[in-house]
Amino acid sequence: MPVMPEPLTNQLLIALPALAETNFSRSVALICQHDDDGAMGIVVNRRSEYTLGEVLGQMGVEGGADALLAQPVLAGGPVHPERGFVLHDGGARWDSTLAITDSLFLTTSRDILEAMARGEGPDNAIVALGCAGWGSGQLEHELTENDWLTAPADAELLFAMPLEARWEAAAGRIGVDFAYLADYAGHA
Repeated sequence: MPVMPEPLTNQLLIALPALAETNFSRSVALICQHDDDGAMGIVVNRRSEYTLGEVLGQMGVEGGADALLAQPVLAGGPVHPERGFVLHDGGARWDSTLAITDSLFLTTSRDILEAMARGEGPDNAIVALGCAGWGSGQLEHELTENDWLTAPADAELLFAMPLEARWEAAAGRIGVDFAYLADYAGHA
């Protein structure tokens, strides 16, 4: 039986240019969970067609400051595109929360959105529709095929950086400049 590499939880997956013709072209995904059964993550640099105000309105959640309502909702990945995921700081005090680290969480319950609309939510949060998923061994295989780079996640990239800057900035965190990479993978 192969030995499981270090789990990739709290790592960024950065799509290499070779993934240009896929759903993950120029994407950055935060791995939220990784174990023997596979991996789950949220794409953190791709806008959906919705704002948070539109999503809250569809859910019947009232309130929210103008800046919150104008916040873009991200397209978190092709799995469960109808389901909402909130990536945030501020603890695991909501009904359905996964602790990614001691300061980063993923919540899928409605109560966090209601708290955000009341101004009682976490200091930093991004909302995504859908997630990305990999079966057992699939992500490890994709890494050996040179589809992805990995880099440590950080709050500045996840919560403060403009979406359109995240792909190149994530790669830059590990010293990679995509301007110098070919858009294909080779094998010696």
